[in-house]
Amino acid sequence: MSTTQTPEPPPRPLGIDDLPVRDELRGQSPYGAPQLDVPVQLNTNENPYPLPEALVERIAERVREAARGLNRYPDRDAVELRTRLAEYLTRTGLAGTAVPPLTAAQVWAANGSNEVIQQLLQTFGGPGRTAIGFEPSYSMHGLIARGTGTGWISGPRNEDFTIDVAAACEAITAHRPDVVFVTSPNNPTGTAVAADAVLALYEAAQAVRPTLVVVDEAYVEFSHRPSLLPLIEGRPLLVVSRTMSKAFGAAGLRLGYLAAHPAVVDAVQLVRLPYHLSAVTQATALAALEHTDTLLGYVETLKAERDRLVGELRALGFDVTESDANFVQFGRFEDSRTAWRQILDRGVLIRDNGVPGWLRVTAGTPSENDAFLDAVRDLKKEQSA
Repeated sequence: MSTTQTPEPPPRPLGIDDLPVRDELRGQSPYGAPQLDVPVQLNTNENPYPLPEALVERIAERVREAARGLNRYPDRDAVELRTRLAEYLTRTGLAGTAVPPLTAAQVWAANGSNEVIQQLLQTFGGPGRTAIGFEPSYSMHGLIARGTGTGWISGPRNEDFTIDVAAACEAITAHRPDVVFVTSPNNPTGTAVAADAVLALYEAAQAVRPTLVVVDEAYVEFSHRPSLLPLIEGRPLLVVSRTMSKAFGAAGLRLGYLAAHPAVVDAVQLVRLPYHLSAVTQATALAALEHTDTLLGYVETLKAERDRLVGELRALGFDVTESDANFVQFGRFEDSRTAWRQILDRGVLIRDNGVPGWLRVTAGTPSENDAFLDAVRDLKKEQSA
């Protein structure tokens, strides 16, 4: 008499939860916006204009020169790049102030502003320490905090997405964080923070104990307000971080930087990886800084397009958050995920950032923005039918 064996079920695929990862990483998702092949992509706050041909040629020249020495390590401290960044910040971020010019000793550069934030948290955060941000805000602050073993505290905002300064100061006093994040203009809302608000938060933080305050100005070149950079004068624990991804149209370069007291710059070098900025990255960034005026001209075009989007969306009956960035948050939707999908079905990819009832669109070229506005007009008609 023959018997049949029941086949063993196939083994379950190995997953992250089967690995001995740190507890605070379990159940988390990696950061990233959808990368879909659609005609109009307005979801990642990129500058839609390609680099001018003259800059492309200059990059090629500088990279060709750097390539001849790729058998050697790059300048570990990126002195020339930091010098040029200090000059750029002095010219654009300190304009009209009595603050002395910045020097290379006050500037540090890394692979994107995210690595800058990571190095700051590795230095001033870490296990047993905490950081606070005022949410909704740039989600990478919390993700990098967890990745560095830093406890994360979500601070309050007002109904209009501005920072409730009094409540924020109370939260700082109550939680006694080691690092405070202020994002201006804020992502995903686009709202800027006034200088007096930053000063109030800084003073509240220092009243508790010496606390690093990081002002994330990734989108400041698009702002109606002046940079908060002059505030670092006389405040050794105030840091301003920037990026070349947005205004410089160089998201693919991955170059971020900070300005702070020289002691802070010295401190982050305790955790930076050796030779962390490649010779090619440094050469490309230096070429871009030679074309600052041309690149900032594109910024003015994008600011006008952003303001056009705000006006058109409000005319269509949407609520729109005041924006000082190169994107616009608009709503309100009963189901923002469904609205996002309906706009995507019309060939336009925007961002569902998880803020209930709201979506975010990046200012693109005039034709891209027209396609987006046509899509939301169709959506409005469909909803009212």
